[in-house]
Amino acid sequence: MGVKRKAAAAILVLLLCLGSLWLQGGLDYHWDSCLKGYNQVNKNQPHQLSNSSEADETQGPPVLALCPGQNFQVSVLVSHLLVARAYTSDVLLQPYLSSWDELVKFMESLGPMVSLISKEIETKTAIIRQLALLSEKGPEGNSENSQTADTGAYHSVRSMIWTELNRGIVDFHHQTDSGCRTLLRLHRALLWLKLFLQKLAETPTAGRLRSPSDLCREAYQNTLSHHHTWFVRRAAELAFIALPERGFFFRLVCVQNQEELSVVLTRVVNAIGEIYDRTQKALEENGMLDLP
Repeated sequence: MGVKRKAAAAILVLLLCLGSLWLQGGLDYHWDSCLKGYNQVNKNQPHQLSNSSEADETQGPPVLALCPGQNFQVSVLVSHLLVARAYTSDVLLQPYLSSWDELVKFMESLGPMVSLISKEIETKTAIIRQLALLSEKGPEGNSENSQTADTGAYHSVRSMIWTELNRGIVDFHHQTDSGCRTLLRLHRALLWLKLFLQKLAETPTAGRLRSPSDLCREAYQNTLSHHHTWFVRRAAELAFIALPERGFFFRLVCVQNQEELSVVLTRVVNAIGEIYDRTQKALEENGMLDLP
């Protein structure tokens, strides 16, 4: 295999490792497995990756209506985010996780490299769902006379925090699969996506629109990169190179131009911001912003 092919294989393995390391904020534990993966891939022809979109041009329906032909639906995302608001300062976990289901579809639409990251997010949402299910069934696995999803320990962000603190599930010094630690990783990723969409919605008064690739990289550098090692940061920037051009995002949410895109994404960003701020406050009040 030539030098160029070896380099391509190395880059592919780095990006594959990124998918599992994305929300962890660490690298040493996974380094050996990454090297083993490289040695295996180095023996074979690397897969060809495409950064182009196959989406067809569509006429945009009214803002935030269902967008025909798209798996990701911005209207569904906003609906989940709005329903997730509870009382004045809490977040309902079921619609919160449903919001992530839709955001995963958004990430998967951006290409194979970013979709690798979405797989790790799906793992995180599955952890919280499993904890909620086990809590509903009770210690003996019997759902009779146990709390329901509407009143149980994992009903909302604050009820989960209160429950796990009182049960001693949260560890402030070691990594665990507690709901609170898992939520923190999702919370950090949500800020990255919020900032990316916010930047994508901006329309400069002068000059050309910046590429989504640059905007996503900049959003990452201002958010998630603070929790990642040098290796993961470099791999992330490689993944963002493959992001589609701006026209793809027009088609994704069924709009015709930047002005219409700005209207749609601003509503999304505002809805995400409300959920993010409520979650941030709950985690901060309980000293959970730096759980290992």
